[in-house]
Amino acid sequence: MALARIGISGWTYAPWRGVFYPPKMPHRLELEYASERLDSIEINGSFYSLQRPTSYRTWAEHTPDQFVFSVKGGRYITHILRLKNARTAVANFFASGVLALGHKLGPLLWQLPPTLQFEPDEVDAFLALLPRTTAQAAALAGETTLDEDRTHTAVSEDRPLRHAVEVRHASFDVPAFTELARAHGVAIVLADTAGRYPVIRDLTADFAYVRLHGDEELYTSGYTDESLDRWAAELGGWLQRGMDVYAYFDNDVKVRAPYDAMGLRDRLAEWTPRHH
Repeated sequence: MALARIGISGWTYAPWRGVFYPPKMPHRLELEYASERLDSIEINGSFYSLQRPTSYRTWAEHTPDQFVFSVKGGRYITHILRLKNARTAVANFFASGVLALGHKLGPLLWQLPPTLQFEPDEVDAFLALLPRTTAQAAALAGETTLDEDRTHTAVSEDRPLRHAVEVRHASFDVPAFTELARAHGVAIVLADTAGRYPVIRDLTADFAYVRLHGDEELYTSGYTDESLDRWAAELGGWLQRGMDVYAYFDNDVKVRAPYDAMGLRDRLAEWTPRHH
């Protein structure tokens, strides 16, 4: 049975306090509150800097057993190195605590910068570097250059790992990129960016990954009932085909993301079993 995971990108936003989160709720309870209302959360602090194993363990401990996190890969890899000579950086990323999420570790998201053009050989090499199982990730993490007290490189069980790539340069919107992603079993993110970046609907893996940044204004505008109905129909069609679906709302500025996520989750209830 295919599963839909509908959630939000990040959960620590000051404007949400007293609106989505109850007034005076301690900040340390916000993750628990959000995870009881959604299926998944995209960890995006990992994009800005390496997080600590203690943080990943805490996040795992404060969410329901069936909850899943996706984890955004570091911008050092995607935006500074621009995917080149990235082996040590990817090893450090996986050593930094990602594996401490255990069975709550979902897909890894790699968001490329808008200035990065499609270079087939470089993309091919990067996708080939990505570990496909937690055991492979732990082995790669063993090459880390991080201090031992900043690392977690053990896994309790070997599980498959999924990867998704979000592209933001028009040169990626070509069959050659789709074929590369499909050859590596990596999902191309379907991103709704109010028309700013490419929209690629090709399905290249055994799951789909959707990021909803705002349909009219990037990071700001909410989704109407009609647009949520359309997204539910599209995602529901994938579920019917047996594909797991991960969808995250990133339109956080006006506190729309959690409500839109709950709205889409409710619409997909007929397509998929509940996790909780």
